[in-house]
Amino acid sequence: MKTLVLDTCHKNIVVGCFEDDTCLSFVSESCWKRQSERFFEEVNNCMKEANWEPKDIDQIVITDGPGSYTGERIAMTFAKVLCTRKPIDLYTVRTYMIFAGKESCEVILDARSNRAYCGICADGQLVSESIKTLDEVKEDKEKGFNIVGDVELIGMEPQNIQFVQNFMDIKEHWNKVENVHTLTPHYLKSKEELVQ
Repeated sequence: MKTLVLDTCHKNIVVGCFEDDTCLSFVSESCWKRQSERFFEEVNNCMKEANWEPKDIDQIVITDGPGSYTGERIAMTFAKVLCTRKPIDLYTVRTYMIFAGKESCEVILDARSNRAYCGICADGQLVSESIKTLDEVKEDKEKGFNIVGDVELIGMEPQNIQFVQNFMDIKEHWNKVENVHTLTPHYLKSKEELVQ
């Protein structure tokens, strides 16, 4: 089974080619606001290294948000095009889940304006998500929460996260997309928007 994993939702560009559970090639690096410039080149490089053609891909797994407006669409659009050209299974995971892997933690992603998208993850699953102020996140840290993600927002040192491997580690929690044409990014609304 040949699996292509992709993430462009947030600050990173993540591409991985797996044969069953073995990673043949990957790229995982910070690429803030340059994902659209680098994405196709990195996918092409990974597929060349794996000795794959697009027709070889059996399934694709992408993140569907939260993230930047443009970033969420890059990998998603690419995957949708491939999956409409030939029968390829498409799966999604929430962005938090590739930060957490199997770890139990609170994942924070910069939502700007002194706020963070927050996802509570446990054993590969997203338990809950919300938008919090950075002060609220700091309170969670003081309560002993294991915080990962954009931790520099609250004065912590960034961690080295194994995004590519995390995709495969949470395989049992991938969500299959039944209709590729109706797939859209997942946006998390603020408390104020939810009240209206």
